[in-house]
Amino acid sequence: MSRDDYEGPILEIDNLSISFFTRLREIPAVMDFSVTVQPGEAVGLVGESGCGKSTVALGVMRDLGKNGRIVGGTVKFKGRDMGDMSDEELREIRGSEVAMIYQEPMASLNPAMKIGKQLMEVPMIHQGMNAEKARERALQVVTDVKLPDPARILDSFPHQLSGGQQQRIVIAMALMAEPSLLILDEPTTALDVTVEAAVVELVKELGKKYGTSMLFISHNLGLVLETCDRICVMYSGEAVETGSIEDVFDKMQHPYTQALFRSIPLPGANKNDRPLKAIPGNFPLPHERPPGCNFGPRCDYFEEGRCNAAEIPMFEVAGDDRHGTRCLRFEEIDWNAPMQLMETKTKGEIGPVVLKMDNLKKYYEVAANALFGGGQKKVVKANETLTFEAHESETLAIVGESGCGKSTFAKVLMGLETATDGTIMLDNRSIGDVPIEKRDAKTIGEVQMVFQNPFDTLNPSMTVGRQIIRALEVFGIGKNEAERRERMLQLLDLVKLPREFADRMPRQLSGGQKQRVGIARAFAGDARIVVADEPVSALDVSVQAAVTDLLMEIQREHKTTLLFISHDLSIVRYLSDRVMVMYLGHVVELGTTDQVFSPPYHPYTEALLSAVPIADTSVEKEHIVLEGDIPSAMNPPPGCPFQTRCRWKKDVPDNLCEREVPPMRQMAEGHQVKCHLADDILARMSPVIKIAAE
Repeated sequence: MSRDDYEGPILEIDNLSISFFTRLREIPAVMDFSVTVQPGEAVGLVGESGCGKSTVALGVMRDLGKNGRIVGGTVKFKGRDMGDMSDEELREIRGSEVAMIYQEPMASLNPAMKIGKQLMEVPMIHQGMNAEKARERALQVVTDVKLPDPARILDSFPHQLSGGQQQRIVIAMALMAEPSLLILDEPTTALDVTVEAAVVELVKELGKKYGTSMLFISHNLGLVLETCDRICVMYSGEAVETGSIEDVFDKMQHPYTQALFRSIPLPGANKNDRPLKAIPGNFPLPHERPPGCNFGPRCDYFEEGRCNAAEIPMFEVAGDDRHGTRCLRFEEIDWNAPMQLMETKTKGEIGPVVLKMDNLKKYYEVAANALFGGGQKKVVKANETLTFEAHESETLAIVGESGCGKSTFAKVLMGLETATDGTIMLDNRSIGDVPIEKRDAKTIGEVQMVFQNPFDTLNPSMTVGRQIIRALEVFGIGKNEAERRERMLQLLDLVKLPREFADRMPRQLSGGQKQRVGIARAFAGDARIVVADEPVSALDVSVQAAVTDLLMEIQREHKTTLLFISHDLSIVRYLSDRVMVMYLGHVVELGTTDQVFSPPYHPYTEALLSAVPIADTSVEKEHIVLEGDIPSAMNPPPGCPFQTRCRWKKDVPDNLCEREVPPMRQMAEGHQVKCHLADDILARMSPVIKIAAE
């Protein structure tokens, strides 16, 4: 049957159940799961990690490994049951009719093979195309995915491309055979927001151009809103709500969907007047699911003896477009009732300056030929003349894409690197040129860091309590073991972990719990400044709310200065007092959160704001997609660092942007912008994010 003759749904998953079998037991990963993807439709599959989203995708691809088995239900592709297909027929469909794009682009690319050859393989294997035609097709697809200089890219190896370019190549590879169904598993998690915006735009355009149907797996509701027509929300192996984007976002009918939205920082939420509401309790393990409704133990509307009496089927929501919910009480709940106000918090008084940086520079010297050494030296300008101050009890967010110098600056502050030039003052002590091994325990204890990935920062062979006590020993806190143990238990109380966790090993904790241990350890030495480097980006949305709330609470109590490094502007808007935007080693904008989030903007800030996916149908955004990648710090462009990607450059006369680094200008009290644009042009800038009137 040719692909054009079939007119029914492309993919029908009906009551699919998938289990993994271990020596001890059967572990159900997906239960009674149904979803339909129509031709040309994009369906988003949303849920926290461990809810079974990726297992569904692997079930469709019949790629469950030797322990995974489909134990019930059917998966039909273009009307044919995939369970009845031979291995050969499945091989025929995979790659040509159904293609999958994974989270980590390098996992799909062969590091030892040029890009062109990898792309040409697809039509040569699946369509029997000759090499010349296949190369033409590869050039065409690389042009489609908007990569610069396609001929050069085809001749490159994967390691010569940036992460965003690698992901585009993987998308190009998936599109080479013009599949009918494209499965995308968190395709943008590892990318910067600006690159993510461009990749998402690309996926939408290509979907329209090739008429491809899509199953888009993500934990980011904003991203699903921007890319999909329909959505399916999963919790603990089950679909709990499905429907069109409008129905589910604006008329949600399941307590879990509602709880998920309440834990995301949408415009209007802020840490003092409108704090986020974290979902209480923890996600159930697959072999410890509760009877009845899986979400019951964490639900505000739970009714004993009814919600946990029997398995709960999907119910149809009358009047909506194929809208279903797995909730017994959905017709009794008042979905429009205002959210119970979380207690509003008093804002900590912002105190004196604790940290002052003046014209900080950090340059690295690297060999021009890094592989074999030798040759002339090149200088990487990681940080250029950073000047700012941070106060007691203040949260200063540092925002920018990867490669902008955020983490380098954090390393210099921590003493892991020393400054090339300029000064860093902590209180009245200069610490910029003191490496960590020469700092005293007091200084080390005062400047601490919480890292991005909680899994890499704990010692897997040491109990949680021991790791915190070890930090107390290093900082010289407590006269004896008993005092240190008591202090360790107080630190566990501080991060809201049960005291019995002291005897647990890191592998027994979830990601959010590990991150709390990391925070407890950072506060062991009465830290005055905590550098939080993307502390919640590896965590689920519901856990993010709890961890950010915890950081804020500790800050109020301890008057800590928090330097919050992030590329997620929604969280930055929610919790920061001031924002510093960095690009290629330069600070391009610095001001209070309100100043940075409303015009006039630096052109780069404007593009960053436009790139953030917002899970709210009432928000309108101006659409700005940045062309190109961040230039290399080894070879920065002349003049303004941002001029190669700036859409306002034409408004500045005499090619000034290409010739001179702009001066830092004072816009309003406390608001600085590094830009050549004339005052009247900056004054005419319109807001990027507009919230439609109710």
